[in-house]
Amino acid sequence: MDNPLILKANAIINEVKKVIFGQDEVIREIATAFLAGGHVLLEGVPGTAKTLLAKSFSFASDMKYKRIQFTPDMMPSDILGTNVFDMHDKKFTLLKGPVFTDVLLADEINRTPPKTQSALLEAMQERQVTIEGNRYDLGDNFFVLATQNPVEYEGTYPLPEAQTDRFLMKILIEYPSKEAEIKILKEHSADSGKPQLLEQMIEKVIKQQDMQQMRAVVEDVRVEEKIYEYIYQIIEGTRISPRLTLGASPRAGIFLLKTAKVNALLEDRDYIIPDDVKKMAYPVLRHRLMLKPETEMDMILPDSVIEEVMAEVEVPR
Repeated sequence: MDNPLILKANAIINEVKKVIFGQDEVIREIATAFLAGGHVLLEGVPGTAKTLLAKSFSFASDMKYKRIQFTPDMMPSDILGTNVFDMHDKKFTLLKGPVFTDVLLADEINRTPPKTQSALLEAMQERQVTIEGNRYDLGDNFFVLATQNPVEYEGTYPLPEAQTDRFLMKILIEYPSKEAEIKILKEHSADSGKPQLLEQMIEKVIKQQDMQQMRAVVEDVRVEEKIYEYIYQIIEGTRISPRLTLGASPRAGIFLLKTAKVNALLEDRDYIIPDDVKKMAYPVLRHRLMLKPETEMDMILPDSVIEEVMAEVEVPR
């Protein structure tokens, strides 16, 4: 197909790979979520380059980047901003918070109480914030990359369901492979005396004005009737699964369709095949399923339930 905009999307992925080793699938899924117009929840242990990943993605795609370190004592105004009185002009002016950016890294989001987490709800859903009755637009490219430590860690708060549902994907970051980790060690050993700036390592390969055009291309991907049926059967399968208290919502089906379209484009196709749906089912659905207590006691993870559900659904041909 060789659409120049999609070639640029793949170029972003390749640029980020220059500084992030052993996380190729994670990088691709982040790009997929952005092109589908959604936000990403990253879960993994500290030290797996989540911050560098967000900075690299924003730089390669020419977008402003800000980071918030979430802590237990953080207030909503620390995220959104607040009106302060200007003694010189004798009026209140808005001191904007870090939410006013393109790419927002919400680092360790589950270390702050739900009240503060909820400050991002309007921003993520409507790409705007309301401060003391006034609405402020955040722009169409506003993109949240939130990281969380596994909930078993001390000092963490489970994300409320309303907050979790705002994330298009939940991406799990594992430790890199042996080969990738050795490469990381060699790179840091070589650069220890002369650390490089990010702009010396990767290039800006796309302009902000291209973003909406890229998303328009996604909407043009062809979907056959049997694919709609396939997605519905997967979503319905989660609702009747004996391992779940709560299955996926219609919104989850919409997100699964959108990400499957993006995956097709990144594979240089303008039509969806069942493999696109299968691949996206795990990151789109894993955080939307509520396991029964006995399922959790059996140490069965959401990904295993998704695999079971898809095994029961006939793949269209």
